[in-house]
Amino acid sequence: MTHLHLLLTATVTPSEQNSSRKSGWETAMAKDILGEAGLHFDELNKLRVLDPEVTQQTIELKEECKDFVDKIGQFQKIVGGLIELVDQLAKEAENEKMKAIGARNLLKSIAKQREAQQQQLQALIAEKKMQLERYRVEYEALCKVEAEQNEFIDQFIFQK
Repeated sequence: MTHLHLLLTATVTPSEQNSSRKSGWETAMAKDILGEAGLHFDELNKLRVLDPEVTQQTIELKEECKDFVDKIGQFQKIVGGLIELVDQLAKEAENEKMKAIGARNLLKSIAKQREAQQQQLQALIAEKKMQLERYRVEYEALCKVEAEQNEFIDQFIFQK
């Protein structure tokens, strides 16, 4: 019964406590009993479920969590910007790679065209050499025919 009386005494408002004729010893004992029951008074003498120290630690933890969340948000923005930059650089690198591949393929194509053209020119040279040889043989044959005809003409003139 004494505990209940002290509990009720401890739950009165601070102004009621001041007007009460209870001694400081009873108030301290009531606070101890309430503390054991998990109830505490804050700095404004309001009854709280949590110990004021735990409440302060909770507030500090809440502020630290808010700071942490803010820092994570900033980190995500930085990382997002970095990812965007890396993606842009990757696209530029891919474009340059495609240009280089195109240039390499063009050079290979030009080299193949030159090789084909060289082969065509070599075939044309061989054909012209054969034609020259035919003309040389024909020229020699015509020279021989001319010499024979000149000889025939000379013999014909001498016979007359």
